[in-house]
Amino acid sequence: MSGAGKGSSRHHPKGLTLLYEDQELLVIVKPFGLLTIGTAQDKSRTVHAILNDYVRKGNAKSRNRAFVVHRLDRDTSGILIFAKSEPAKQFLQENWGDTEKKYLAVVYGRLLPPEGTISSYLAENSALRVFSTPDPAKGKLSTTEYRTLREAKGSSLLEINLLTGRKHQIRVQLADKGHPVLGDRKYGRDGDGHPWLALHARSLSFTQPVTGAQLTFSTAVPDYFVTLVGK
Repeated sequence: MSGAGKGSSRHHPKGLTLLYEDQELLVIVKPFGLLTIGTAQDKSRTVHAILNDYVRKGNAKSRNRAFVVHRLDRDTSGILIFAKSEPAKQFLQENWGDTEKKYLAVVYGRLLPPEGTISSYLAENSALRVFSTPDPAKGKLSTTEYRTLREAKGSSLLEINLLTGRKHQIRVQLADKGHPVLGDRKYGRDGDGHPWLALHARSLSFTQPVTGAQLTFSTAVPDYFVTLVGK
């Protein structure tokens, strides 16, 4: 991580790891199983609600709030950025294409070649399932770079550079190659026996909205991934 954090307040975001805080930003690590923001179908405990409480220091009447910049799926862990103001949120979203986003994933099998690029047009059907289509008029061009870091136990640990940020992009494109992410109940193998999705947002590099400084945050390989492919 570059940049000095200021997350030393006595009031802490419960259940989240706070990597960094300044006047404009909050950078946290989301655990597996927690929604980024509530949906019409599920308004359960969310990262957004936890951070709203945090910036309000427990005072529900406070006008302070956390602004959602981007999301991770419930079953994906890793780094998330929240803004503390509407201008900061808008800046980060408008420049999201310049943000470097790297993930870790454990997938079935051995990828050949061990590193490369996957490109396809992704679309979503009425059942909210994302799929690849050969028709550029029906899907959005999506590009993912991958590199194999380790192979063990019939699986591979990949580092992924997300060049575009479509919904379920990594999961769909790896499944298309015949190497679904372990624990992926939607696009992977039915009943694979893995309790968690082996997908983790490992690092983000972006520009601070006010100072223009380049900030980079990263996390270690999750312990769960180590149990799957070793150190």
